[in-house]
Amino acid sequence: MATEELESAGPHDMTGYIQHHLTHLSSGEGFNAIHLDSVFFKLAIAAVFLIIVLRAAGQARTTNGVPGKFQCAVEMVLEGIDGLVKDMFHGDRRFITPLAITIFGMVFLMNFMDMIPVDFLPAIGEKAGLAHLRVVPTADLSTTVGMALGVFLLIQYYGIKSKGLGTFLHEFISAPFHANGFVGKVLTAFPNLLLRLIEEAVRPLSLSLRLFGNMYAGELIFILIACLTLGSSLSSWVPYVLGPIQLVAGFVWTGFHVLVITLQAFIFMMLTIVYLSMATEHH
Repeated sequence: MATEELESAGPHDMTGYIQHHLTHLSSGEGFNAIHLDSVFFKLAIAAVFLIIVLRAAGQARTTNGVPGKFQCAVEMVLEGIDGLVKDMFHGDRRFITPLAITIFGMVFLMNFMDMIPVDFLPAIGEKAGLAHLRVVPTADLSTTVGMALGVFLLIQYYGIKSKGLGTFLHEFISAPFHANGFVGKVLTAFPNLLLRLIEEAVRPLSLSLRLFGNMYAGELIFILIACLTLGSSLSSWVPYVLGPIQLVAGFVWTGFHVLVITLQAFIFMMLTIVYLSMATEHH
């Protein structure tokens, strides 16, 4: 494409390119829409995670001597997460530790899909007849909200299990403001209830929006980097001037984004443990 054509058509082409990459392969519309690409990649990643865990467990059972590098790496992650749970959750950890391991592993693998070049899998999908294909499940708000709501339900379950239904409900109107006497308890009941409902609502919001925002932004930056040479040909100056910049920017952002995807998986896991720990404490 000539320089003049690129300048005149570039913004329109860039907008279409970005919109195409940010559109899900969906079935249905509105709240009834199911993002088929997110569902597919979540199931595929769950299968990969299960294979990794089963392989590590199999090697642990059959290894008599020095464990291999793969087994050592998996055991380091598992022991590290178990140590964190032990320090933060003071109840029965038989379910919490596997939950934390699953959350970290699944969120990390879903985030890691952002490391795949932005046009690679969508191009394969296009050849297979798919109009759109987004490959990062955690850049889909429905994914992060669903995970956060699952954690929210676990928080309520553990709160009721550890305290009993009566104590659990009583804490909604008796904390954080404590009062003596009937009148004082009545006057503090409404602000206590309001603050508690806000606190409970903020938890799934903070979990879902933090992960979604970071992964959506990361995906968008990769798309914008790809736009630097969008629609250009070897006969123009664009690939020779912007090509090296695009290459360096891609490598730099990839290196930084590895830290982001790992940190976001760690934060989601840690907040889940913290919230579950808080749910079992008596106020």
